[in-house]
Amino acid sequence: MKPIFWPLEPRWRAVWFLTLAVALNFGDRAAMSAVLVSVRTEFGTSDVMLGLLGSVFLWAYALGSPLAGNLGDRISRPKLVAGSLIAWSAVTALMGLATGYPMLLALRLGLGFAECLFLPAAIALIASYHATATRARAMSFIQIGANVGMVIGGSTAGYFAQHFGWRSGFLVLGGAGIALALLSRTMLPPAPVPAAPVAPRASFRDAVKFVLRVPSYWVLLGESMLSGLGIWIFFTWLPLYFRETFQMPLAAAGFAGTFMLQISVVLGVLAGGWISDRVSANAPHRRMLLYGIFYLIGAPCLLLFLGTPSFTVVAIGVSLFSFMRGLASSNDNPTQCEIVPPQFRSTGVGIMNAVATASGGGGVLLAGFLKREVGLGGIFAGISVCFFAASILLLCGYRFLIRKDIARAQANARAV
Repeated sequence: MKPIFWPLEPRWRAVWFLTLAVALNFGDRAAMSAVLVSVRTEFGTSDVMLGLLGSVFLWAYALGSPLAGNLGDRISRPKLVAGSLIAWSAVTALMGLATGYPMLLALRLGLGFAECLFLPAAIALIASYHATATRARAMSFIQIGANVGMVIGGSTAGYFAQHFGWRSGFLVLGGAGIALALLSRTMLPPAPVPAAPVAPRASFRDAVKFVLRVPSYWVLLGESMLSGLGIWIFFTWLPLYFRETFQMPLAAAGFAGTFMLQISVVLGVLAGGWISDRVSANAPHRRMLLYGIFYLIGAPCLLLFLGTPSFTVVAIGVSLFSFMRGLASSNDNPTQCEIVPPQFRSTGVGIMNAVATASGGGGVLLAGFLKREVGLGGIFAGISVCFFAASILLLCGYRFLIRKDIARAQANARAV
């Protein structure tokens, strides 16, 4: 019998490709955070204008995500993945050629529209390549790739900005994505033909109508809004916090501002997936319980920003918070899969992405307005309220809603 991660087996070869692609997807979006100081110096931008660079990307991503999710259910997913990869990589490279702030702002807008096409199609592809026995492990690589990609993007952009100017990192990242896209035909085999009949592909209207009638799905949307608000503030502003508070070089600030958040999340995801499967083996509704408990434990870690913490204290607090967030987020897609039937899941992912990124865009811009009066430390401490509220929402959903919604989804699947 071949090992489960046999590198030449087509279904795992596809996972490796999609993992690399998602790492670039998240790396390219994180790169801007590492060079905000250089952009502000060259273009003379205010903190609000810097925040807008993050917000327009997130709002474009949010606007396009629902349609992108439905496209992932209706057209060739390998072609959609490859097209998105080429498009966002080209936009990333063009950022290195931006001649002014308006052009850079427009490119960030284009990046959001190009990147939103990728993730729903990639998740659906993995679900088609991998049956239940290997699906969770395969999907975990996507989440790990996303978090590692944030570190790679921030570190690469910061290093090249420090040594060769802030534009060079975008040229390197964009070129790497275009090169990877050339391998898509080889690395993404056609999806296997299902052995049993599947439900007909739903229209966008029908899919949206169904998922929005699931009460527990609204709980997940509320969680996405609250966590997206907090996390995207962190993603965007933490490197600048390290630069201004501890006078770090660009490369070190870019690395620290992404590594602390992402490597701890990766460890949390690895442990959380195992915990979730064990605890929820015969009681899938417990995934939402774990989701809420881990957020409740992690939220107070951010209150350390209320004082004047040392770098060591910040590192420990952010790492603990990120680890708990990883434990929690490992229950995200599995919980949605319990309450949403297969024919609607890609659309469900797209809508949740839209809510999270739209909320995050508002948070990033709000942080730009509040930075002078409150300081980034005060803003980061306030994020704990978002995660505490998300935990209460999830625990209420566990107590009152999710059992009925799981039963409804199972009945729908049997009816098909």
